[in-house]
Amino acid sequence: MKKILITALMAVVVIACGSNNTNNASDKTTGSSDQNSSSGNPSYDPKRGEGKFTKVDVSPTLDMAKADAGNKVYAVKCSACHKLTAEKLVGPGWKGVTDRHTAEWIMNFATNTDDMLTKDPKAQAMLEICLVRMPNQNLSDDDARNVYEFMRKNDGVK
Repeated sequence: MKKILITALMAVVVIACGSNNTNNASDKTTGSSDQNSSSGNPSYDPKRGEGKFTKVDVSPTLDMAKADAGNKVYAVKCSACHKLTAEKLVGPGWKGVTDRHTAEWIMNFATNTDDMLTKDPKAQAMLEICLVRMPNQNLSDDDARNVYEFMRKNDGVK
């Protein structure tokens, strides 16, 4: 009796897993965000991150009000996984982050985390190092801008 029950349970698991893999594969190949080249293959753009920020005006001097607001967001939503040094905690350390990434990339990653991890090569490379997907923190556009300004302050911008 136990063998029949175990066999039936394994069959259900195999069928369930097989169905999910087929659906996911078809979703990935027919995604509307992929652009096809003339050969019909999806084009590859290494700077193709997802998000609405295409141009962020960054002043050469620090906006202290935004940096202070960003520090509050960091304390509540970011500090559990990110240190302000270069040391990795769960996620990468923030020291030098504004030198490694553009303001647009950082703000798109903060506000559109799931799509960036799915489609952006730089985000995927960080995921391979950290081995943990950053959860979507549901940051507003203003929160993301404030956090970016706090990152600039952490990197020594005055």
